[in-house]
Amino acid sequence: MLRHLAGAKRCVSLASNALIKRTPSKLCVPSNVASVVSIRHFGPPTHIKHSTANESGTMAEIKEEMMKRLGLDHGYQPLPKSREHLLKYQPKLEELPSRTMQDSFTSAIIPLSTNLLLQDRYVTYLGNVRMGRLLEDMDMFAAWSCHKHVVIPNLPANVPLPYTFVTILVDRIDFTDTLASGTADIRLSGHVSWVGTSSMEVVVWLEQMQNGSYQKLTRALFLMAARNATNTGAAPVNPIKPGNEEEQLILDGGMARKKQRQLLGAQSIFKVEPNDPEQTIMYELFKRTTPNDTMELNKRILPPNCRWMSHSYQMSTIPSFPEHRNHHNRVFGGFLMRCALEISWAAAVLYCRTRPKLDRIADISFEKPVSVDSFIKMTAYVVYTELNYLQIMTVAEVLDPHSGNQVTTNTFYYTFSASHTVTEVLPRSYHETMWYIQGRRKFKYSMGIEPHYE
Repeated sequence: MLRHLAGAKRCVSLASNALIKRTPSKLCVPSNVASVVSIRHFGPPTHIKHSTANESGTMAEIKEEMMKRLGLDHGYQPLPKSREHLLKYQPKLEELPSRTMQDSFTSAIIPLSTNLLLQDRYVTYLGNVRMGRLLEDMDMFAAWSCHKHVVIPNLPANVPLPYTFVTILVDRIDFTDTLASGTADIRLSGHVSWVGTSSMEVVVWLEQMQNGSYQKLTRALFLMAARNATNTGAAPVNPIKPGNEEEQLILDGGMARKKQRQLLGAQSIFKVEPNDPEQTIMYELFKRTTPNDTMELNKRILPPNCRWMSHSYQMSTIPSFPEHRNHHNRVFGGFLMRCALEISWAAAVLYCRTRPKLDRIADISFEKPVSVDSFIKMTAYVVYTELNYLQIMTVAEVLDPHSGNQVTTNTFYYTFSASHTVTEVLPRSYHETMWYIQGRRKFKYSMGIEPHYE
């Protein structure tokens, strides 16, 4: 009885399943299904959007400016220049003035229309843009927004910023139906939308110039951590003082998303047992894949038009090099995001045998920093399918070439859609069943059809 009550309270990720009307091509969600998704602002607040004094140049210029602010030099050094002398300049929280969202709002351009060398790095063979490259830029732009937000009044003019900004996670990324070209300019814009004591939520938009006006491509939420100059401890950040009601609404949404992240993290299948509806699904999977004419141990049958999860993955081992480093001699988080997305896309193409559309990225977590001399194993698993959608979980692990040990550093969740109903993926082992349930939870969350947790 207690387990039933606890399970019902812990997770209701399947409760809305009966309410979902299924059609061959899409999921239809009744209007009475409460969604856990906070209000998504797909464009800047009106008063910010009309501001003109916010251009930061190109992404290349932003990278140069960040290096200058941090006091970093060009060229790779195995032992980075010490920044310990900057620790004495770290301010106290009460010394930092409040900032509005407009203070951190800025924009930058990826000049694909004029820079042919840049085009080669971004274009696919069909002439579209590589979304993995854009994830790299969005990660860097989120860090730049943190630079724009943090102001230390008493910092001497010739002293570098005594901060380090790192990506904790990417909450979610939603994509529009606009097909991005690899030969037209792309604009990034964004601002800090919520702050804690030492963390910042940054919203980033991507738009592309098409037919004379900018069309929205995607919007992402980055959660960034402010660290001290040596990246050995937390550093305080300026509080936000909303400039108007619109900014207050966004700030309130940031607080709601924080609570939501904490709740969803606590409900991970890797931390708590499946709830009662999920255990029912697990039993149904067992019945579907177990023959009824024999009691032979571990004998499983694959139903028609299905594929085993153990046969539905792609793997790649990537050696990292200094060119993939961030400003602190660790592997750049954007590089990991690009590699993970591209192997996930390959897994999706090979699974559904067509070129699927990337619809959403549920969340990306950064568990541990990755050294620039690491071997990174990326494995993309198809863990859940529904109608024409497939959910992919990609795991990044660092391999130790000397001991043979491997440590998971990142987990990525992607939702793709095909133009037809995809083959159903099924788990064969209990471990795979847990991944199936986790993938199902991520899919429902990314589609915005989950009821509220209580």
